Amino acid sequence: MTRSPDQAAPRPAEQPAPRPADQPTPRPAEQLRSDARQNHARLISAATAAFAEKGADAGPPGDVLQRRVGIGTLYRHFPSRLDLQAAVFRTQVRTVCEQGDTLLATDAPQQAFAAWARILTGYLVTKRGLSRALIDAVGVESELITSCWMTMRETTERLLENAQRAGVIRSDVTGVDVMRLVHGVAVSSEKDPERTDLLLSIMLDGLAAGPGRG
Repeated sequence: MTRSPDQAAPRPAEQPAPRPADQPTPRPAEQLRSDARQNHARLISAATAAFAEKGADAGPPGDVLQRRVGIGTLYRHFPSRLDLQAAVFRTQVRTVCEQGDTLLATDAPQQAFAAWARILTGYLVTKRGLSRALIDAVGVESELITSCWMTMRETTERLLENAQRAGVIRSDVTGVDVMRLVHGVAVSSEKDPERTDLLLSIMLDGLAAGPGRG
């Protein structure tokens, strides 16, 4: 077949096109993954600040983009506000549970359990708006909600069992019991935060091991 004058002959496969001297070499995949992780962390941080300031309805693009996050980067990682809310929720649950694991490794059992109860209550008080928004959107039985709840419950159980082995918390209490009590304190003190410490103290006194308490 005759080739028209404006059709260039195909380059042989064994002779790849030379790279111009001034063209940068592509970055390795490891570096790209690192950049992606950094962008993801930056977005989570910006969204967390937006939700803290303006509630769970804050989100892309305005409230997050104001924190110097590019819109392309934002939507590449989180196509919708729900995606962003879910990522923030997972990150915060992981962060608060890491605090519990640190307490388990560094503090005496009774002090660690009491500190965890206060940390968990504080988290539930400040994040109820976000959790409500997510439950309304995806349902309480969704993977997001159940997996995050399980993570908090498992951390609670580790600290509880540690305190029970030390004989400082009554043995007939379960991690689910503690979660329910903490949730009750968080809900009841949401509009009266000055009562939180008193209610937690009463709860912890009731959980303390003693005669006739298992």
